[in-house]
Amino acid sequence: TSPLGRSQLALFPESQMEEMGAAAFVDMQAQQSVDASPQNNAYVQCVSKAVTDALPESSSWEVVVFDDDSANAFALPGGKIGVHTGLLTVATNQDQLATVIGHEVAHVLARHANERVSTNYVASTGLQLIQVAAGEPTAAKQKLFSLLGIGAQVGVLLPFSRTQESEADLLGLDLMARAGFDPRASIPLWQNMSAAGGDAPPEFLSTHPSHDTRIGDLSKRLQVAMPLYEEAKRAGKRPRCG
Repeated sequence: TSPLGRSQLALFPESQMEEMGAAAFVDMQAQQSVDASPQNNAYVQCVSKAVTDALPESSSWEVVVFDDDSANAFALPGGKIGVHTGLLTVATNQDQLATVIGHEVAHVLARHANERVSTNYVASTGLQLIQVAAGEPTAAKQKLFSLLGIGAQVGVLLPFSRTQESEADLLGLDLMARAGFDPRASIPLWQNMSAAGGDAPPEFLSTHPSHDTRIGDLSKRLQVAMPLYEEAKRAGKRPRCG
């Protein structure tokens, strides 16, 4: 069950997911340029540490800034965070950056990677069983298999991913608020993302909610996040990351 009470499919032990996350992080650092700027690294480290320190269970997280112009970030099982330098021009202050990092860490907190791997595994195995049961392939059968693949992708995997993204938005907002970052910054952050993103695919064919949907959901969640933010401030949590 997810932190928001949603039933989940998780077929793999978390220890295996953490191993996969650590291995993927090593590969990324070997294949992508790592940003050497002391200022960027100190800034991202500061925001990331404040966010992860607000997690229910304390653990150490490895944070790497990648020299990449895309406005992106990610978090992996096993305590790994990656931030692209391009994000630092779209997230214009520490609260906006905390919105993104909180969102990505929330994916890990909610075991979304396990869900994605499990769902993909079940979908691909099901299609393989259909092919075996159908016997020898023909042109008509191949077309049917192709349509079934599209059906699994649009009908199961993409909506499921949008559910995860929406859940991470809400969990991440609460998390950054508990860390002492202003959750109201999430609204201009996604407005900036919308302006930087240009044309987007229709929401039903996207792995992410539309920007308007996202902003609407976050606006409603502020009634939960703002009290958490005020409580964090009273407890002395006032990050100053620049």
